[in-house]
Amino acid sequence: MSIRLLRAGLPGLAIVLVPLGESVAHEIVGNRFFPATLGIDDPGVNDELSLPTVANFKTGDDPSFRQRDISAEFSKRITEAFAVSFGSTYSSFRPPGGPDALGTAGFQNLETTFKYRLFKNPEHEFVMSVGLSVEWGGTGAQSVGADPFNTYTPTLWFGKGFGDLPDTLSWIRPVAITGQIGYAIPGRNSTTTFGIDPDSGDITADTEFHPRVLNWGGTVQYSMPYLKSAVIDLGLPDFINRFIPLVEATLQTPVSNTFTSGTVTTGTINPGFIWVGNTFQIGIEALIPINRQSGTNVGVIAQLHFYLDDIDPRGIGKPIFGNAVQPASPFPRN
Repeated sequence: MSIRLLRAGLPGLAIVLVPLGESVAHEIVGNRFFPATLGIDDPGVNDELSLPTVANFKTGDDPSFRQRDISAEFSKRITEAFAVSFGSTYSSFRPPGGPDALGTAGFQNLETTFKYRLFKNPEHEFVMSVGLSVEWGGTGAQSVGADPFNTYTPTLWFGKGFGDLPDTLSWIRPVAITGQIGYAIPGRNSTTTFGIDPDSGDITADTEFHPRVLNWGGTVQYSMPYLKSAVIDLGLPDFINRFIPLVEATLQTPVSNTFTSGTVTTGTINPGFIWVGNTFQIGIEALIPINRQSGTNVGVIAQLHFYLDDIDPRGIGKPIFGNAVQPASPFPRN
C-alpha cells in the first residue's frame, strides 16, 4: 500500500508532508503486472503486507532535521474488488548538531484506507480504483507532528500498460504508467494556541490554518518480466529479468485554507527499481527533493513487500467473502 512517508513536523515547525510507499499489493491486468510502488499507491486491490518500509532524508525546515521513518502496512480483501488496509509509521527526528543532538521520536497517526477496484480492462492493460484514506487523529504522538484531528482523503488510482501498441513499437510495450490523485481534507479548519507575552504579560493567540491539500503523483515503469514474457526473450539471466526500473513523483499542493501554509508545491522525484520474486518484492529508490521546501539533500527509501494472496491463497490471502482463486503469476507467458 503507498506506505506513505509522512514528513510531519515537530511542534512549531513547518515540515512538508511527503507520501512514503504505503503500497497495496500487486495487480495483474491481462499480461501486465503492476507492482506495489513505494512513493504512491499502486492501482490494485489485493492481500499484502509491507514490512518494513524504511526511509532516511532531511526535512525542508530551516534548519533542516534528519528524519528516519520505519513503516508497516497490512491490506486485506473483503471481496475480490474491495480491500481495507491499516498502516502506521514510527518517526525519529535529529536536529543539527551531530550525533549527540537531542531529538525526538514516536508513532505517527494510524491510517486506514478503503479501496475499491472500479474498472479493469485486460485487453488494454488498464485498471482504475477509488477509495478513501482516513488518518485517525490523536492515535500518534504530537511530539513528532501527529495531528489531534482526523484527515480524510478521497483518492483515485489508475494504471495503464502499453502492451496494446503495434509491433513497430514493441520495445515500448514493457512501459507502464500509474498515478493517483487525492484531496486531503482536515477535520479541523484551524488550531489556535494561547500564550503569554514575556515582556508585557498580555495573553497572545497564534492561529494555524490547516490547508486542504492535493496529493498527486505518478510512476513510469519498464518491466523486464514483461519484456521477456510478452515481447522478446533476450537470453538474460533470470535475476535480471525480474527487475522493474521506475521513476516515481510524489507531490503535494495546498489548494485552499492556505492562509498560514502558502501554496507552494512540495515533493520528491524518486528513481529506483523493484526486484520481483514469486511471493515478495524488494524496492529501493532515491528521494530527490523538487525544491528547498521539500528537503535539503537526496534521501533513500527501501521496502520489503509480501504478496499474501500468493503465499496463502486459501488462507490469509483469500477474500473474506468469496472463493479462493489461484493467483496469476507476475511472470506471464505468451
